Amino acid sequence: MIVVFGAMLAAGILLSLSPWLWAAGLPVDTPEVDGRLRRALDAAGFAHTPAARVPVAATGTALLAAAVAWLATGLPVLVVLATIAGAMVPTTWLRSRARRLRRARRALWPDVCELLVASVRAGMPLPEAVAGLSVAGPPALRAAFAQFGADLSASGHFDSAALRVKAALGDPVGDRIVETLRMARQVGGTELTAVLRSLAGSVRADAALRGEVEARQSWIRGAAVLGVVAPWVVLALLATRPEGAAAYGSPEGIALVVGGAGVSVVAYRLMMRLGRLPEPQRWFG
Repeated sequence: MIVVFGAMLAAGILLSLSPWLWAAGLPVDTPEVDGRLRRALDAAGFAHTPAARVPVAATGTALLAAAVAWLATGLPVLVVLATIAGAMVPTTWLRSRARRLRRARRALWPDVCELLVASVRAGMPLPEAVAGLSVAGPPALRAAFAQFGADLSASGHFDSAALRVKAALGDPVGDRIVETLRMARQVGGTELTAVLRSLAGSVRADAALRGEVEARQSWIRGAAVLGVVAPWVVLALLATRPEGAAAYGSPEGIALVVGGAGVSVVAYRLMMRLGRLPEPQRWFG
């Protein structure tokens, strides 16, 4: 009977969330929903995903984490903390994915600049040179430039296609390249190749420096994650035993768990801030 009720509850939750998860035509994001979520989705490579799906995903992960914590320990304080942690999973995953994408693309942008320079020097029109990156460009970026070519063929408007590919890339260096191309398209000039070569050199030097520093500071991130996760794994194992659950369910145990959660958050944030390099901002995003 419990299994039947659980299945009915899961089906009800799934049906309640279905308009946001599988709607054929989702409405355009409102300004209230835009902002940080929109920028996080763009940077993670989900430029065409509605921002309203992030709160829906956060609700789902929060409910799942709460259910697992309740079934494993039965302690309300751990259920509350698991719910908060579960609600943060989607945004944390988006930020992690955005960092990985930026790190992977950092070494590709100089090649993009060099390909554009070679195409322009060969006499190819600028729109065709950009669209040609869908074939000659780095494999990780070809899909975005293929979409640019499709948008350009459909509308014939370089500016709108460039803005869409900039949103799809969601990268600070990509923003600078696209804005340089837009300016060259609008006002003309003979310095485009020199600007692109200079940009390629600066991006290549920055990527080399960041790669060296990140390699030396990677232990800080690993120590922060290990230092936060290990005590809570031990706590979860202790709470599965009846005497442990009784101890952590008392007022003193609840105070200890809440205090430990606060200390873990502060220590983790401090360690991550000490080991974090300043990321380039999307001034043109």
